[in-house]
Amino acid sequence: MNMSGTFADDFAFARPVAQHCTELTWRGPRPEERDGVISAWKRDLSGELAQELGQVLQGDKLEVTINGPDVMTGTQVFEKIGPVAVNSLLRIGSGDQTVLLSLDYATAIALTDCSFGGEGALPDDVPTQLPRSAGLLVEQLGAQIAQAIALARGTGEPARGDVLVRSESVVRLKPFNAEAAISVLDLTVAQGAFVEWKMVIALPSERLEELLPKPNSNRSASKKKTNKGDDPYGAVPLSVGAVLGEFEMSLARLEKLAPGDEIALTIPRELPLRVGDDVFAFGVPGTKENQMALRLTSVPHRAAGMGALAMGGRS
Repeated sequence: MNMSGTFADDFAFARPVAQHCTELTWRGPRPEERDGVISAWKRDLSGELAQELGQVLQGDKLEVTINGPDVMTGTQVFEKIGPVAVNSLLRIGSGDQTVLLSLDYATAIALTDCSFGGEGALPDDVPTQLPRSAGLLVEQLGAQIAQAIALARGTGEPARGDVLVRSESVVRLKPFNAEAAISVLDLTVAQGAFVEWKMVIALPSERLEELLPKPNSNRSASKKKTNKGDDPYGAVPLSVGAVLGEFEMSLARLEKLAPGDEIALTIPRELPLRVGDDVFAFGVPGTKENQMALRLTSVPHRAAGMGALAMGGRS
């Protein structure tokens, strides 16, 4: 045996040094770094929220301020929100990460007014039931907030977020256990100097780290732009229609229609976007740049490909 070498030299060839990916070796920021990480995350999230919510809320540029997180018990969060509010459970990304979004009825109505070109002032009289238009807007804003949170996480994956369920009772919604430690973020969305709207985001404290950006994360990678393909039919113009409502009417009633007559419409939560007779996508109505707009929620026809539509095919 060669006694001139060391024990480490003799066995250096035994196995290669293990190489682990960042996701396995990262243990999160040290306690002294955590405050800085959260501050940077809140700054990024504020910017994402201002951009996302600005697509719906008309008027001046939005400014979003985030305070917290404050740690409370689930019971304290329920008391903070109250027995009646607009509560939505948001899914962040494609996994099981969820957060609670809550705002009161007055704020929901004010935001709806702003989305249709109004000043967005809080109403003096608040109805006991949320108007349907406000409910539709809250779902749209909830999806945008979920997407903004996913973007601020900076995983490099395409940002996704949606509303899983909504309820006026946060206790009935059961977003987390009453005894659990909950991190609460207070959001203030300001438009100009005199209009402010308040919202609350809450989630179990043990899952807050999952929303923070990881080391070497690339936030811009999650905003991937789709490149134009080489589809030979890509430049073919198509007539696209958003269907607000459809109903049946007898021929006799149709012949008697006159200016001034009123026809009741039942507007669905999601409107179909049609190319010819095919439903290509669905979206929720709103406004953008003082015009009615449609924010897409699903595109089921994409699986069939645009080429089928261009050739007049059906799925």
